Order: sequence, then C-alpha cells, then structure tokens
Amino acid sequence: MVSGTVLLLLTVLSVCGKAAAERKLVYVTVLFRHGDRSPVKAYPTDPYQENDWPQGFGQLSQEGMRQHFDLGQFLRNRYKGFLNESYDRHEISVRSTDYDRTLMSAEANLAGLYPPSGRQVFNPNLPWQPIPVHTVPQSEERLLSFPLGDCPRYKQLMNETEHTEEFLNVTKTYKDIIDLVRNKTGLNKTNVESVWSVYDTLFCESRHNMSAPDWVTPELMEKLRILKDFGFRVMFGVYKQQDKSRLQGGMLLGEIVKNLSTMADAESKKQLKFMMLSAHDTTVAALQASLNVFNGRQPPYASCQIFELYKDDNGSASVSMFYRNNSKADAYQLQLPGCALDCPLEDFVKITKLSISDDRDKECQLPSEGRDKEVIISLAVSGCLLIFLIALLLGVICWQKEPVSSRGYHHVINREVGEES
Repeated sequence: MVSGTVLLLLTVLSVCGKAAAERKLVYVTVLFRHGDRSPVKAYPTDPYQENDWPQGFGQLSQEGMRQHFDLGQFLRNRYKGFLNESYDRHEISVRSTDYDRTLMSAEANLAGLYPPSGRQVFNPNLPWQPIPVHTVPQSEERLLSFPLGDCPRYKQLMNETEHTEEFLNVTKTYKDIIDLVRNKTGLNKTNVESVWSVYDTLFCESRHNMSAPDWVTPELMEKLRILKDFGFRVMFGVYKQQDKSRLQGGMLLGEIVKNLSTMADAESKKQLKFMMLSAHDTTVAALQASLNVFNGRQPPYASCQIFELYKDDNGSASVSMFYRNNSKADAYQLQLPGCALDCPLEDFVKITKLSISDDRDKECQLPSEGRDKEVIISLAVSGCLLIFLIALLLGVICWQKEPVSSRGYHHVINREVGEES
C-alpha cells in the first residue's frame, strides 16, 4: 500500500515536472518607474529651492541611479538563459518618456542588465556600453505618460468623481490638514488632488537629509501620505474606473496586449524578446488600474511591472504578471481578476478588452455633444416646417377673403343697356 502511494506520488511529480518543463518563456515586457529624484517643484515658503539641488528639480539622484542599476542586475539574474549574456539589438527594445530622470533610469538599468564582455568592451577601464533608448517629444507622448490632458470625457469623469460620496468624505475628514498645508506653504489653492505634491516635496527632502519645517510632524506626513495615495486612486479609480481606464492606462495596455498576441503567433518572425518601458508612478498606476490590480498606493521608485508570455509544446500561450515594488525583495505574482495566475492568452485578451478602447478619440468626446447637435438640427427643421405651415395658412385665409372681382376674368351684364361689357 505504501509503495503504491509512493509510486503514485512520484508519477504525479513526474507529470507536473514535465508539464512545467514544457512551458517556455518567449517574450517579456517590463514597465518601471524612474529612480529616486529631486522634487519636481518647491512650495512658496519652502526653505529649499531649485538651486539647493545638484541638478535642479525633477532630476535623477545618484541613489536613483543605484536603484536602477540594481534593478538591471535583478532582471539579468531573472532572465539568465533567456536573454543573451551580451547585448543583442535584435532581442531588446527600450522606450522612455522624454524626461531626464526616465531616460537616465533606463540607461542605468541597462548598465546592470548588459555589462559588456568580450568584443563589446571598448574601454577596459569602463564596465559599461552604450545601448539605445528611444523616446518621443513630451507633446507627442500618448503611450507612457498619464493622465493625458487631451480628453474632455476624462475631465468630465474627474469632475463627477469630485462629487462622489467617497471624495466628499475624504475632503471633509482631512479639511484641517488641507487648510494647514495651504496656510503653511503659501499656496493659493490646495485640495485632495493637489496637496500630494507638497507631500512629494517634503518626502524628497527627507530622503536627502534636509531638515523639515517645524510644522511638518510625522503625524502630518502620514496623513499627507494617505491623501497622496487617495489622489492616485482618484485619477484612475474611485468612480467609473473602467471608463477612466479606456481613456488613459488602457492605451498602454492595448499596446502590450497587441505585442503579446503578435509574439504568440506561430507565424511571427520577430526576434524581439524583451520590451523595456521607462516611465513614471502614474504610468504604473494607470496600467495596473486598467488591469484592475492596482493596490491603491503610489508605486515607489524603481517599481517594476512585468508581463511574461509563455508557450507550451502544443502551441498554447499564457501570460503571467509580476510586480516588484521593493528593491530588497523578489517580484510577486499578480492575478488578473477572472483568470488563473498563469492566464491563457485568449482569456487575457478577452478580459482586458473591456479596458481598451477601439477609438479613444471618439470616446473622449463628451456624450452630450452629439445629442446637442441632433436637438439643434431637429429644432431647426421643426421651425422651418412651422413657418412654412403658418405662411401656407395665412395664404389660404387671404385667398378666401379676396373680392370676387379680383379672382380673374368673368362676364358683367350692363343692366341699363342690356349689353355685355
């Protein structure tokens, strides 16, 4: 009996091991946030202004460079045996938003991912090699920078979000904090959505050992952190999350799904194995919200969202998602709602389609605009018909009131002479 049980167990383990061996990694997309940086801006009463930072506002710090070099090494170890040991331009493509901090993060990351060896060493004293990072001007970026401000419908959704019970409750709960920040910072206007920028500035200063003003206490920072995270949720969720996703993060999701489908196609001749995207915390949050896996917290520096495409021997494809939000920990797996952890590609495409617009520009138009045009046209046509009917009615009335003599030729008998005239 015992030997039979052992035999059965060994058989199961053998089958599982074989099944696992049959599943082969064929393509990876990674999206990450840039590394540690200086504040994007200072508030009016801030004792630290732009000239207090080595490279000014919004620039990658040396700590940020180290974070991405480490992430590059993590990716090298994770995909050892999948990616070539040396850089091969055919198997990797890198794109970044057109900001110094994201471009430099990508470059630092690639330094960790592809240390030169052999013929790729062009300077024996420099363990680095140049690898291309592609970008487009900020004004043309529609794939990696969210929220995009070119969408009237999204602005309407944000306005409606501010009238939801949850938003009003948070505003009321933290009114004293919001008022305090306005009074202490010299800002003319502060609200739930904008106050997080003050937190960001204070957070950056604290990470770089700059003394905080007396009014900045640990309790205040914790409340500002809560408001900051809520601000991220407001941008991409809280109210009509899927509608927002179709107008924002769904654009990036659509591109990722398209690439996954292309790479899974047995007829595909592409050699590309690895797509690297360097962007921002809002980019990661927008994408995760469109997948309905956003945890509601600001993605930290160098956080990394990973998509892995696998194929098995019978040609079936599946997608596994991972998120690394701690530089001292491994990536953990995310589950797409409604699908298995290792989600069949067919199901992945079907589920995510709800968050991807077929015509975003059309969906961005306000719903009332079309109806308003129809109403105006209908009123104009009705008005013309009414005027025509009134004119016709007046014409009939006038015609009936005309004297008989004016209605055309007729004989008149001259009674005195008895002759026709």
